Parts: sequence; structure tokens; C-alpha cells
Amino acid sequence: MLDLILCVDDDPITLMLCKMVINRSEFAKQIITAQNGDEALQFFDDLRLNNLGTAIPDYPKLIFLDLNMPVMGGWEFLDHFSKEEYRVAFPECEVIVLSSTIDPEDIDKAKTYPMVLDFLSKPISKEMLDDLKSVIK
Repeated sequence: MLDLILCVDDDPITLMLCKMVINRSEFAKQIITAQNGDEALQFFDDLRLNNLGTAIPDYPKLIFLDLNMPVMGGWEFLDHFSKEEYRVAFPECEVIVLSSTIDPEDIDKAKTYPMVLDFLSKPISKEMLDDLKSVIK
């Protein structure tokens, strides 16, 4: 079971469903949410600023990320989160793209980001989480 995960999606119903399925599956002890990529980056930036010069002890080791969101979408988030300052500060953080798109180009593009573990179609299910348990560090 993971200690902390982050779900990033602009749809409150999707976020509620994610939390419910994750809790029932005992996949994570704590779930935090962000409504877009900008909120998610701000969360990580705050962690970095609050732990300057020291290792960051508690951060999400897994992010469930939607692609199509206002303000900052999933692709833009991944572009920022791929930068060295984030990879150094959060080396164990991995991403599962959780999207309603089934475009093969999106799936291929997601594979170009080293922190992306998988590309899954919404909605999240207990079976998906059971399969992920064997892949998550």
C-alpha cells in the first residue's frame, strides 16, 4: 500500500470516484487531489520550498493524471515535471495517465516520458489498481 498519492483531474465526480475506488482497494493510505496541472505543480513547488536543502520526506510516489484539463493540462504538467529540478526532488514519483482518450498517438506520446508507468482508460477500477500493485515500486 502506498502512503500518499495524487489524483489530478478537473472533474469532481472523477476525483470522487478515484478516491472511493482507491480507498476500497486499500491501494493508498492517503489521497490528495488537484483540479489541474498547475495546482499539482504548485503542490510540488510548495514541498520543495518548504524543504530547501534537505530530502523531501513525504511526497506522492504516484500521480493519476488526466490529460485534458483547463488552466494546465496533463501534457503541459508532464513537460514541467520532467525537468531536472522535479526529477531530483521527487525521484520516486511516477505517473499513471488516466484519460478518456483512446488515441494511439496519446498512448505513444505518454511513453516518451520516463516517469509515466502506464496509460489507462477512465474510469479507474479495482482491477486496474490490483494490476498496478505488482508494477509500483
